Amino acid sequence: MSDKPKQKATPKPMAAKPSARKKARRFAVQALYQWQMTGANLTDIEVQFRTENDFKKTDGDFFHTLLHEIPTNLGDIDGAFEKYLDRDKKDLDQVELAILRIGIFELLKRLDVPYRVVINEGVELAKTFGATESHKYVNGILDKASQALRMAEVRDFRERKASPKK
Repeated sequence: MSDKPKQKATPKPMAAKPSARKKARRFAVQALYQWQMTGANLTDIEVQFRTENDFKKTDGDFFHTLLHEIPTNLGDIDGAFEKYLDRDKKDLDQVELAILRIGIFELLKRLDVPYRVVINEGVELAKTFGATESHKYVNGILDKASQALRMAEVRDFRERKASPKK
């Protein structure tokens, strides 16, 4: 037996709880909506949200990323969903636009978030903040975009779902 002390394994970083991510998305929709409507400084909006809301059970890093990275990547994000719209982007409800931008950002840049989670979260945000039937519209756009942006992931899921269980 060796006299060397056992080395402890380096702990893996904890993944954010889904509920903390969900809260971050809810705040991000509201913050992006404010930015879209006012053009206010993103840092000022973030400070306001962190001051006026309880962020204890919120993934604050994820909120920060969504709030600052979406405007930075607006061309890529909007370009990834505009072709699926049945109207001009300027005619979209601003809440729907914020939700679509969050969903497309996650599809493009957050491969750690499964595409089905992205779609589900977008639908839930639209049910909470959007007009009566907006969740159906958001679902359709995110579904079409996910098939293009995450083709392999979508195909793998569908093949697993279609194959008989052993």
